[in-house]
Amino acid sequence: MPIRAVLWDIDDTLFDYTGADTAGLARRLAEAGLGERYGSPAEALALWREATVRQWDRFAAGETTFQGQRRDRVRDFLGEPAMGDAEADSWFDRYVEHYKAAWAVFPDVLPVLDALAARYRHGVLSNSSTANQDAKLRHLGLRERFEVLLCAAELGVSKPEAAAFLAACEALGLPPAEVAYVGDQPEIDARGARDAGLTAVWLDRDGVRGPGPAGVHRIAGLAQLPDVLARDTRFGARSAIR
Repeated sequence: MPIRAVLWDIDDTLFDYTGADTAGLARRLAEAGLGERYGSPAEALALWREATVRQWDRFAAGETTFQGQRRDRVRDFLGEPAMGDAEADSWFDRYVEHYKAAWAVFPDVLPVLDALAARYRHGVLSNSSTANQDAKLRHLGLRERFEVLLCAAELGVSKPEAAAFLAACEALGLPPAEVAYVGDQPEIDARGARDAGLTAVWLDRDGVRGPGPAGVHRIAGLAQLPDVLARDTRFGARSAIR
C-alpha cells in the first residue's frame, strides 16, 4: 500500500525547540538574577529538561494536569517545592515570553513541505496541548499546511502509546499502513510509530545517537524524506531501513 499521508512531530522536528528553549531559559535566568546558579547554559538546560521529563511523565500517567506539570516543572527546577501556583505560573509565563521570542523553523522544513504538498496529506501528532501547538504553528506560518492537529493533552494518551498514533490515523481516515510518522525521538516517535503499524521515520539531525530501533528509516535531514516516502510503497522495491 502506498504512503498517502505524513504525520509530523513538531518540537525539534519542524520547530527548533532546543534552540528556543536554550535561549528562553538563559534569558529568564538572567532576568531573575540566576544566570550563574546552574553553571553554563548547557548545564542549566540539561536540568530544565530533566525536570520537564519528570513532570511530563506524571502528566502522561494522569497524576497531574497540563498546567500542573508546568508549575511543578518550575518548582522542581528551582528547588522550591512550596512555591505557590500563582508564582509558579508567573515564572513559567515569563520564560515562555523569552522562549517565544526565539521561535524558528529549521531551514529544511518549508522546502520539504512544498516538495511533498501535491503528493501527500499532512497532519500533526504532538505530546503537548492543542492550544499550545496550534498557536505555535500559526505563529510560524505552518498551521494551514496540516489537515489535522492532535495533541496528548486532549487525546488523553501520549506517544509512544499506539493509541495516540492510531487516533491520528483515524482523524485522517487512513489505515496506519498508509501513514508515515516523522519525529526526532527514536523511542517516543520512531519505535512508537513502528509498533502502531505506521512507517516510522527517525529524524536524527545531530547524528550522534546510537543505532536506534530496528525497522525504522533514519534520516539526517528532511531533504532525504521525499525519497524515503517514494521508495516505501509497501508493494514495490524495498527501501533501505537501518
